[in-house]
Amino acid sequence: MNKYKWFPAIVAAALAGCQTGPASMRAASSVAAPASTGIPYHWTVGNAPQAHKDMVAEFGRVGLKPGEYLWAAAVPKDGDPRIVVDLLTQMAYVYRGEKLLGASSMSSAKTGHITPFGYWTILEKRPFYRSKKYDNAPMPFMQRIDDYGIAFHGGVNPGYPASHGCMRLPMKFAQKLYGVTRIGTKVVIEG
Repeated sequence: MNKYKWFPAIVAAALAGCQTGPASMRAASSVAAPASTGIPYHWTVGNAPQAHKDMVAEFGRVGLKPGEYLWAAAVPKDGDPRIVVDLLTQMAYVYRGEKLLGASSMSSAKTGHITPFGYWTILEKRPFYRSKKYDNAPMPFMQRIDDYGIAFHGGVNPGYPASHGCMRLPMKFAQKLYGVTRIGTKVVIEG
């Protein structure tokens, strides 16, 4: 039995009561999580807790199972896309302007590897790519955010940290995300 199976449910329940600021991304800060969240974030400026609240408001869901995702019925044409990643809850969220388009479970870096906190942009997109570092592993719908090779891509999504640093998404969500982002899309990773 997976020892992390209970983790997403507990964190999602705790996030349901969070108080946070506006949904838009804020200026870079090294401020730790506000004490009022009750969640043990290492670094956040409030985007991840707000994204969770937006998911509850938009989709009526408090949490997702491993490999599960949600997507809005209508996608607005206006507004810049942006991605919010919550390493603590292993969730990824995509917005267009202030509208939450989708939310997904994900799998980030396992022990001994790093998915970095901070502000990033999508530097490269390829519909199919293979890892140059990890045995030519497939990386469908790859969207790279740094020079080291950290990227969003479709892949195994067990519901706990299991990658070499990338943010693995359910395949269908990775494809939808790929369709709304562009080079330069803003990404914030908190957790």
